This record gives sequence, structure tokens and C-alpha cells, in this order.
Amino acid sequence: MVKIKIDGKSVQAKEGSTILQNIRDLRIDMPTLCYHEELIPFGACRLCTVEVKTNGKGQLTTACDCQVAAGMDITTASDKAVESRKLAAELLYYKYPTTRVVREIVQKLGVAVTPTAVEGHDCILCGLCTRTCKDIVGVCALKFQDRGLDRNVEEPKIEFISANCIGCGSCAYVCPTGFVQMEATDDKRIIWNKVFKMAACDTCGRYFAPVEQLEYISRTAEVPLSKLSTCVSCR
Repeated sequence: MVKIKIDGKSVQAKEGSTILQNIRDLRIDMPTLCYHEELIPFGACRLCTVEVKTNGKGQLTTACDCQVAAGMDITTASDKAVESRKLAAELLYYKYPTTRVVREIVQKLGVAVTPTAVEGHDCILCGLCTRTCKDIVGVCALKFQDRGLDRNVEEPKIEFISANCIGCGSCAYVCPTGFVQMEATDDKRIIWNKVFKMAACDTCGRYFAPVEQLEYISRTAEVPLSKLSTCVSCR
């Protein structure tokens, strides 16, 4: 354990934990868009910026990807921290003015939002889908496509690698804006415009998982495919 301070309160923090984890343990409200507790922190949205003083020197840092260290004096509501979070929110709103989750967060951070009759589902490049696909599912069907030498990309975007996708839908589940769409029709699932054949449960006949997902689980877990032929309800 390491001793730190958060908003003037002494805290015994677990070594290796992040500032954000300890802030939330104290039930201090701190917005995030790119953070998920099951994923390695990314620090992309910068909505969790706080001010940290160590040995008398202060600096701004994102709370989600900064591990605690002994003697840290963390302030969540300093003028600098609040202004930094508001600036990050204003930039998000400027780029994605109709996206509901963006509008809700920036309003909480004091940004004026104008009414809109349109609801957007923009990709805000939070990285949740790419990290879930790589770190949790392990198939790497999504990756950032950024600008750079020899890259004909006008704006950064998510690249879909069709051959790697198993249709599990994890990316749609973690997407905060609804940009990643998943549709189910009869014996098919459609995601990223790729069509997957669904497997029917041997017991109840309900379609419950893409065939490619079951084949992937069979390969990686070394379980016979026949052992994966029933849905969760029928096992």
C-alpha cells in the first residue's frame, strides 16, 4: 500500500492501482469515454484529467492511466484540472455535436449544448472496440488507421480486418456511441457489413452464436466443436 492524498483526504492506495480507481473508490464523480475496467487504460479522451503534486511540483495527468506513487497529492477539482477537462469536452463536442453520449458528458462538464433534431452515432476514436478485440477476444480484427507517410488516410479511423473477425459482437457491446452496429436476422448476424451464419442449439434449436466464433473457441481452447453445440440455457 502507498499513502496518497485525494482532495485533501489521506488514502491508503493499493500499489499498482491507478488514480482513477482510487478516485472512484471515494465515490468522486469523474467522467470517462475511453476507459473500461477490464481493459488497459488508453488516456485518449482526457476527460479524467486531474492535477497531481509530487515533491511540491504540480502537473496535469489523465487519471485512468497514471499509477499512484507514494506522496502524491491529487486534486480533482483544481482550476487547472477543471479547465483541462472542459477544454477536452469542448473539442469532443465540436467534432461530434449530435452524438448523445458526448452531449451528456460535455453538459456535465459545463459546456453549453444546443438542441438538435438529429442523433449521431459517430466513431469518437475512443479505442474501446480495438482494445476489446485484441486484448479480450484475441483476434485483432480492428485497428487504428492513422495518418502518416505512405498512408492515404484523410482522418484517423478504425480499420476492419474481415478475415480475422469471428462475429462475437464484443465491439458493438463496448461502443459508447452506437457507431458499431450489429444486426440479427433469422440465422444470420451482420456486423461491420460482414454476414455470419449462426449456429442453432442442438437442444432447443435457438440460434445462439456465430459458427466462426464457436470454431475459434474450439481451436483456441482445444475443445471439440461438438461440445459447443448447445446454448447456455440448455447446458
